[in-house]
Amino acid sequence: MLRYLARRLLQGVFVLWAAYTLSFLILFTLPGDAATVAAAGGGDTSTVDPKLVEQLRHEYGLDQPLWLQYLHALGKALRGDFGSNPQTGQPALHEVTQVLPNTLGLAASALVLAVVVGFLLAIASTFPRASWLRQALGALPPLGAAVPVFWIGLLLLQWFSFHLRWFPSLGDQGFRSLVLPAVTLAVPTGAYIAQLLSRSLRLTLGRPYIEQVRAKGAGEARVHFAHALRNAVLPTLTMVGVLIGNLLAGTVVTETVFSRTGVGRLVVQAVGDRDLPVVQVVVVFAALVFVVSSLAVDLVYPLIDRRIVLGRAAATA
Repeated sequence: MLRYLARRLLQGVFVLWAAYTLSFLILFTLPGDAATVAAAGGGDTSTVDPKLVEQLRHEYGLDQPLWLQYLHALGKALRGDFGSNPQTGQPALHEVTQVLPNTLGLAASALVLAVVVGFLLAIASTFPRASWLRQALGALPPLGAAVPVFWIGLLLLQWFSFHLRWFPSLGDQGFRSLVLPAVTLAVPTGAYIAQLLSRSLRLTLGRPYIEQVRAKGAGEARVHFAHALRNAVLPTLTMVGVLIGNLLAGTVVTETVFSRTGVGRLVVQAVGDRDLPVVQVVVVFAALVFVVSSLAVDLVYPLIDRRIVLGRAAATA
């Protein structure tokens, strides 16, 4: 088990390095650079003074070869220094941590809501005896997954903010301002969870041991919750890392639609300003969340199914 964890940690380190390197190379290929944007002061970059641009490029180290820029930036990142925002002069890590609590609160609220709704919808779509009701409930997850996040946000704004005036339309002050963004972000995630879990539940409910449980007189509630759900939930757990990544990606659109301060809006602004340090902090953080959540799932697996521990022990023996 220790050998397995060590291997997973090494894989996690590789993922972080790959995320950092790819973000560096992708942003480097974009037209323009931070020096040009800074020289324009957020205005038209076509009228900037070329001498000022060259001076800023020298100050930022952008006139050095790409490989040297990369090694210098990577060495500083390993010490926790991702550089400074060329517009404000503030450390990139500090700017991200300032708005990170808002994004984490939104993502956590959406995740809890998505898990609850996804599980309830998956169970409801496999529980009724009437086939038409199962089919109707089973059609909801694909619909929720297909609808774009921004369209859900605009629809909720139109009805619950502008028409009914139940919730504020903009800002991030208080619980009421969190409700609509959390629901917007939870709809597609909950739909994915419901799709995965309902499909897994249907397969599990068709297995021979479930028929044996029914033959012993167990009711549908006991069959679902005491026998089928425990095994059916395993494929869903494997997608936790991907779902959390989708949540973080969805905050970019959601925070923009609802004008919320957060990492999503900060990334949009940083990409426009060619602010490489801020973008890389966010990319590395997202990769770290994926690595940690995937490792946590691996640790939770044995608590649900002891056979996984036995299988790993046999594989490493």
